[in-house]
Amino acid sequence: MKLKYIALAALLTVSSSFVSQASIIEPGFNASTLPANDDNSTAAVNIGFDVNFFGLTFSQLFVNNNGNVTFDEALSTYTPFDLTSTGQQIISPFFADVDTREAGNPVTYGTGSFAGMLAFGVNWLDVDYFDSSPTHTNRNSFQLILVDRSDISIGDFDIIFNYDQIQWETGTASDGDDNGLGGDSARAGFSNGTGDAGSFFELAGSAVNGAFLDGGSNALVSNRLNSGFDGRYIFNARNGAIVVEPPISVPETETLAMFSLGLLLVSAMRRRQKR
Repeated sequence: MKLKYIALAALLTVSSSFVSQASIIEPGFNASTLPANDDNSTAAVNIGFDVNFFGLTFSQLFVNNNGNVTFDEALSTYTPFDLTSTGQQIISPFFADVDTREAGNPVTYGTGSFAGMLAFGVNWLDVDYFDSSPTHTNRNSFQLILVDRSDISIGDFDIIFNYDQIQWETGTASDGDDNGLGGDSARAGFSNGTGDAGSFFELAGSAVNGAFLDGGSNALVSNRLNSGFDGRYIFNARNGAIVVEPPISVPETETLAMFSLGLLLVSAMRRRQKR
């Protein structure tokens, strides 16, 4: 009988691990809305705390419809450019031609919290691509969160990219086809706009057709960086610098739970044999 209870407890652990990853998107960050548009941006909005982005301190940023935020000025560019050589101060979870006029949801943003810390987030949830149409059935859902880490040092912060679903990569104005595929594919990463070594980064798969898509060679939803969850990429900005560590292979939570279940069952069987 005890063996059954042990197995049940372990199975509940497995179930809870699946629930915890049901959606990588954090709730909230939706107090404000960027009205449905193509290539528009907000005015400068308050982050809610200071961020030291490569030696420059910012308390405001621009939320741009096309999958990015910028610090220096609003950005209407819809075809993604190389983040390793740009002059733009930009953080981009998915730089591509988002179009929310006719289908999908508009972009939302605002302050909130992450792991008990003050944060600012932007949601691109169920967004369409150019030229937006109700006939499009493929959507993207991703999120950017900036987390205040002034508990470490003033200006320190974390950048978090969350990806729940990536089903298109390009707008038709960027040479993509009617399904949002091919052409000048999306890019993801950041840059301080100087081109100096260590001041920019792009995720592997940027500008590669099909790479970021669900099931692709660098699928954003099934990979991770400095995180224990698929679809989550974390970058730590400390003292004005962002050092990108090589990804660490972390076993899936359900795999760990199943392994624990096996150990528990073996242990229980051995105890029964001793009786």
